[in-house]
Amino acid sequence: MTVQGTCDSRFEQVAEEFERNLTDRGDVGASVCVIVDGRTVVDLWGGEAAPGVPWLHDTVGHVWSCTKGATALCAHVLASRGELDLDAPVTAYWPEYGTRGKSGTLVRHLLAHQAGLPALRDPLPSGALYDWKLMAERLAGEEPFWEPGTRHGYHALTFGFLVGEVVRRVSGRSLGTFFREEIAEPLGLDFWLGLPEEQEGRVAPTIPAEPPAELPGFYAKAFSDPTSIPALLLGNDGGYMMTPGESDSRAAHAAEIGAVGGVTNARGLAGMYRPLSLGGGDLVSQDQLAVMSPARSASSVDAVLLVPTRFSLGFMKAADNGYLPPADSEGALLTETAFGHAGMGGSVGFCDPPARLAFAYTMNRQGPGLGINPRGQALVDAAYRSTGHRQAPGGLWYRPL
Repeated sequence: MTVQGTCDSRFEQVAEEFERNLTDRGDVGASVCVIVDGRTVVDLWGGEAAPGVPWLHDTVGHVWSCTKGATALCAHVLASRGELDLDAPVTAYWPEYGTRGKSGTLVRHLLAHQAGLPALRDPLPSGALYDWKLMAERLAGEEPFWEPGTRHGYHALTFGFLVGEVVRRVSGRSLGTFFREEIAEPLGLDFWLGLPEEQEGRVAPTIPAEPPAELPGFYAKAFSDPTSIPALLLGNDGGYMMTPGESDSRAAHAAEIGAVGGVTNARGLAGMYRPLSLGGGDLVSQDQLAVMSPARSASSVDAVLLVPTRFSLGFMKAADNGYLPPADSEGALLTETAFGHAGMGGSVGFCDPPARLAFAYTMNRQGPGLGINPRGQALVDAAYRSTGHRQAPGGLWYRPL
């Protein structure tokens, strides 16, 4: 597999692991980017975007739930400007939301996966995720699965509509437009929530994961109990998740799906986190950055994924699930100060402000787990080793004093 790009000599371990991913760990096409102190020290890509088509410098792909980091950042930009109060009721910005037991829902509950709306009960029509108005109306009229704020459960597909509708109400712009005008374009990122048709030819199609020998608990529940939240999440989305190839359709790429629809590469994803790794830059204040990082939903089993998860206000936090059975053991072995988001199949982007580090890995061939799989984790580990961090035995990273 041909690897191209640049790599600072201090980060040769990242390059070595990236090559191993392509030769030994099943990657087909991928990119990795590491930024330290605001300077890009690793920018590599390689393999194939499609059969016989090389992954190029400007190849992009579907990064699934890494998109949630972009959506959350939009909310924090507004909060940093004083236009959005994260402790205010959602109804202060979206009055229609306060029905059926949701009047006490706060904006921070949406960001921390505590809103109680990870799925919808009544059947959605085909292509529902491409209809923003429909999804916002259905969520506003839905009864939560638990009292908002009392527990957390991963809002895999609804997160973007919940947080994004607040962004839309406050800014007067659609989520994708706000992201483009306030984040992607000022930072010069190839990153879209709603891909323009003229960029379609650059997209590397997703290669679904091979069925695992043992299903993670989330999938086992979904396939065995049709009334469960996992079953509703996967099966009641207008065909997005379960229809082969649908998530790579032109309609899917064009839609502003703020939970899972982002299209970028490692350079674009790491570039989004670069200002945050430097204290906020022109995006958010240092005070707002301090709000973004701490874990707010943690220390309990996720009501949807059925394994322990940890979230700050919109971002994944480090989680060591290595003690669980293999099918559920993938977590996110980062430092406690890092925050970002993984995407289904193993893509990941995050920043670690005390380390002044921004990192991203994207690929087209998915892995089967629910966290950062061994390909991405190997790159994360190499980046941390290269910046002088140490790892607790088999666990999280830390920076020696």
